[in-house]
Amino acid sequence: MMHIHRYYDVDIVNGPGTRCTLFVAGCEHQCRGCYNQSTWRVDSGAPFTLELEERLMADLHDRRIPRQGLSLSGGDPLHPHNVPDILRLVKRVRRECPDKDIWLWTGYTLAELNPAQRRVIAEIDVLIDGRFIAAQYDPALRWRGSKNQVIHYLR
Repeated sequence: MMHIHRYYDVDIVNGPGTRCTLFVAGCEHQCRGCYNQSTWRVDSGAPFTLELEERLMADLHDRRIPRQGLSLSGGDPLHPHNVPDILRLVKRVRRECPDKDIWLWTGYTLAELNPAQRRVIAEIDVLIDGRFIAAQYDPALRWRGSKNQVIHYLR
């Protein structure tokens, strides 16, 4: 079962517009200078429960605070431990909220993705890939931390 560290039902930092954002546990990259080291272990944080998934879906449907979409970060949503749960979640969001976009941050590059990770990528709109490299850190970059990271608009 996937674990999470934080869920924000209203977020304006991790992608365009107002969003729901989920920070998952588990990261193999362990980049030097990472701002989220507490998320590296897959068993850290709390389990991603069906109750939280239902809350996330209800938040995406809530018209009182129109949300543009879902952002998935971490840790790393594409950590092999997370892929089955992330794939199920993005398919559900795609099916039940076709008007919402899905953004995902990963330390893997697009070229490094295995077939299971590519199934997740097939369901999302935007992928920000690449490990954080402290020497390439640039606070002026939008939606990424270091210059080597690439924003892929997939849809």
